[in-house]
Amino acid sequence: MDAQKKCGGDQPFSQNSLTLSTPGVTILPSMDAVNSAGPVDADACMPDDQRPGFKICAYVDRFITVDDRLVPIIKPVLDKTDYFSSFYVRCGILRHDYTVSPGLYGIGNPDKDSEVLVTANFKLTFDHLRKNLSGIDAWILVLDTRGINVWCAAGKGTFSTRELVNKIKDSCLEKTVAHRQVIVPQLGATGVSAKKVQRQSGFRVIFGPVRAKDIPAFLENNNQKDSRMKQVTFDLYDRSILTPVELQMALKPALIAMLVLFFFSGLGPGIFSFSSAWQRGLVSIVALLTGIFSGALVTPVLLPFIPFRQFALKGMMTGSVLAVVLMVSVSSAVPGMAGFLAIFLFSVTVSSYLAMNFTGATPFTSPSGVEREMKRFIPVQACGLLVSTGCWIYSAF
Repeated sequence: MDAQKKCGGDQPFSQNSLTLSTPGVTILPSMDAVNSAGPVDADACMPDDQRPGFKICAYVDRFITVDDRLVPIIKPVLDKTDYFSSFYVRCGILRHDYTVSPGLYGIGNPDKDSEVLVTANFKLTFDHLRKNLSGIDAWILVLDTRGINVWCAAGKGTFSTRELVNKIKDSCLEKTVAHRQVIVPQLGATGVSAKKVQRQSGFRVIFGPVRAKDIPAFLENNNQKDSRMKQVTFDLYDRSILTPVELQMALKPALIAMLVLFFFSGLGPGIFSFSSAWQRGLVSIVALLTGIFSGALVTPVLLPFIPFRQFALKGMMTGSVLAVVLMVSVSSAVPGMAGFLAIFLFSVTVSSYLAMNFTGATPFTSPSGVEREMKRFIPVQACGLLVSTGCWIYSAF
């Protein structure tokens, strides 16, 4: 059967499945879809519908019909599944698959005069927005950012002028609201040109506050921001909540590094010794773990209190302090000055490299500053790694 043209694109009806581009709804192949060529009944897509083949996302409360289109109304309250999933994602588990369907949603009881809030399709971002909109009637336009948060997606080009214009047109926003304006997060400003959006879609862009929790006050103040709403902070909570995913990302490289460390620790006068690999390998692994602890946990937590602006230098400082403590603790197991130098350089290098990972997650540096820092310190870190490896092998002879 030929596809039937609807607002927002072609919606094909086939004998095997029914494809409906409504966000929050996944309609699986079902016998109910066979020979269904007419308009979809809104009642058939309600959350309490038990017909086979329908899967309703848990965050969807109900559906409303807007200009012959179904629009999901989402819940402003997160349930235990949302919190558990958030915990997994914060630990880096299935992080790249944590998305919601792009498109138009509603919250509360939106009408033609309700504001339109734009966000990313990273579910952590989506959840953070909706939980701060309790008691508010609004539309939420979700852009396809490939499961990336607003700030990072704006830098990567997925939270963009083109994507915003496309979603405004695909969702028939001009038929949904009487006004012609959308509220975009301030952190998305690097990827969105307000002038181009208005020229290409007819909608004016208003840049909202940095944080979702300030949106209620922003709306009450006639879409005006005070100075606090414009500030990007990076307090202890913001820094600490990033450490689990950094530790998870370091896990796989660390396991590979452990095998390499055991190999190099076994090299010596007898070419290779398994006993040396075990004894010296344990010491080198402790040095590795100390560097990871310093760079991925201690440095971000103490970030404002550590001298220097460059993150690599901050990691070197915390790494040096903890490396000295380590050297004192394992002094009886490390032979000679070469061994001590190897342990020190290795731990400090790991700390410096991991600390540098936070440059893209903070307001401390600019993109150009991040690039300069990486060009300057990655060669230094590589040299430190080579020197420490040479000293560790030499200490066995």
